[in-house]
Amino acid sequence: MELLWIAVVLGVVEGLTEFLPVSSTGHLIVVGHLLGFTDDVADTFEVFIQLGAILAVVVLYWRRFLALLPRADGVKREGEGNALAGWSGIIKIGAACLPVFVLGLIARDAIKTYLFSPVPVAWALIVGGIVIMIVDRDHRAARGERCSLDQISLKQAIGIGCIQCFALWPGISRSGATIIGGLACGLERRAAAEFSFLVAVPVMMAATGYDLLKSWQVLDGSVLVPFLGGFLVSFVVAVAAIRGFVAFLGSGSMVSFAVYRVVLGIVVLRM
Repeated sequence: MELLWIAVVLGVVEGLTEFLPVSSTGHLIVVGHLLGFTDDVADTFEVFIQLGAILAVVVLYWRRFLALLPRADGVKREGEGNALAGWSGIIKIGAACLPVFVLGLIARDAIKTYLFSPVPVAWALIVGGIVIMIVDRDHRAARGERCSLDQISLKQAIGIGCIQCFALWPGISRSGATIIGGLACGLERRAAAEFSFLVAVPVMMAATGYDLLKSWQVLDGSVLVPFLGGFLVSFVVAVAAIRGFVAFLGSGSMVSFAVYRVVLGIVVLRM
């Protein structure tokens, strides 16, 4: 029963933080240490519940993913005339994913060894928060037309993908890096967030699939219920978090997330 409650708590943390610019991995590392849940089962569980968050994006944006599928009969689906649909959309999302795939494979062991602990996470939270403040301020001060999600170019997608590589440092936030990358590359705030959600699916599927293949042996009957409970909680909370965040971006500032990151980072450093 204790493991089930831990699973629920971590499922809530994952669902709330995966798509907000606050770093889900960083929060899971810190909360896991506070709960004393840091063994091999914990590592596999933290990977597993990310699948619930991925499913939330697929459910909420299923029309976007459907529009990416090229039609052999040449008949276009709704949205396929846009820049982020069909082969054009696949290439752009692929281009945004490729840099982090390559760097992640090269540096994965070093990242796991040196950065997966509370102190490096705390510094990443602080540094990322400061960057968000600067970019969000400049974005609001800038004049000129910003791109919508359906106007994104290949060059912008590549730029966002390169900036996403910073998220390999736990605490920086994959969502935060891609959103900031989108703003820096000329996207609207909502477009930057939604492109971040779409790119998250292949990136997280690749990362979770790789990690689960290496640690599948811990998935025995004793952990099945907690794992499924955490998965479901993560999915439900992520659906609510994504909807709320997109609505918030219509008028709210990302500075509040930046301040939260800095404060949390300082608290973790003083623990």
